[in-house]
Amino acid sequence: MNIFSNAKDAQSFDAGQIVFKEGDAGDVMYAVVEGTIELTHGGHVIDKIGEGGIFGEMSLVDDDGTRSATATAATQTKLVRVDKNHFTFLVQEHPTFALQVMKIMADRIRHANG
Repeated sequence: MNIFSNAKDAQSFDAGQIVFKEGDAGDVMYAVVEGTIELTHGGHVIDKIGEGGIFGEMSLVDDDGTRSATATAATQTKLVRVDKNHFTFLVQEHPTFALQVMKIMADRIRHANG
């Protein structure tokens, strides 16, 4: 998602640094501006998210709000945090953003079930 590529508030993560752990409370999602994030569930790699990708979106869509996976920087990575207010703004102002998030979630479900 290129809407985050010019964000001024990107956070840097070193390779191996954990962004969040499975079971943690979640109230933000992340957009990958640079680098790669590895998602693991039960110690198994379930996905790798590269530049332009997002992760952690389920915590903003689902009322449960707990993390279903662990996110670890696989490389030097820059991430943009998106809280509930920013997420809601993006959905309202950019309807295609909501469709992109739904597509990503559907693809991950298909991948997990495949």
